[in-house]
Amino acid sequence: MNIALLGYGKMGKTIEQIAIKRGHKVVLTIDKGDTNYDITKADVAIDFSIPTVAYSNIANCIDNNVPVISGTTGWLDKYEDAVALCEEKKGAFIYASNFSLGVNIFFELNKTLAKMMSALKQYNVSMEEIHHTQKLDAPSGTAITLADGVIENHDGYKNWKLEENGEQTIPIAAKRIADVPGTHTVTYESEVDTINIEHVAHTRQGFALGAVVAAEWIVGKSGVFTMNDVLNIG
Repeated sequence: MNIALLGYGKMGKTIEQIAIKRGHKVVLTIDKGDTNYDITKADVAIDFSIPTVAYSNIANCIDNNVPVISGTTGWLDKYEDAVALCEEKKGAFIYASNFSLGVNIFFELNKTLAKMMSALKQYNVSMEEIHHTQKLDAPSGTAITLADGVIENHDGYKNWKLEENGEQTIPIAAKRIADVPGTHTVTYESEVDTINIEHVAHTRQGFALGAVVAAEWIVGKSGVFTMNDVLNIG
């Protein structure tokens, strides 16, 4: 399978290593600012770029009938535009805030716990995410997905805010520490005890492997999918 990497930072380079180990060929490596490339050389594209160019990368793939996987966060104000374009062009597209196989299981665990805790009003929910200092957006896309999972399954919460408490609001603390791939903690706290669930990434390998697995899965399909489709969970 011929793969285009849209974004060639640390994550792009890790994806390249894993793709090659799995028998694929990387035919394009596009860094930020590069616009003069032929995406049709690829069977599938994997976008880990930056928020300001993510949508144009995705649209270019869809316009040229190249399935695209995107793990770039911070651009989701245009997500519905990408979905509409994909449906119009009968393309294939997956966005995930986190491609780690473990994190996607963690997302489902988070939803299940939120349902269980919904009737227990003595517990307050909060979240913390920790990432490397190069991460541009805060809170992380993964933290937002976790917060949305609680909101959808717990009738005590309606929104989330960064570093801010409020009625029916999930506060999210975001920390940036060198060389931390990603740690996410969901906390339910009452006067008498605390319940935590946590996912700790040790390296970028898990994110990269999940992106390559998704790319392998989407080739030959059309539609807008999620990692739940890839993993057949949820």
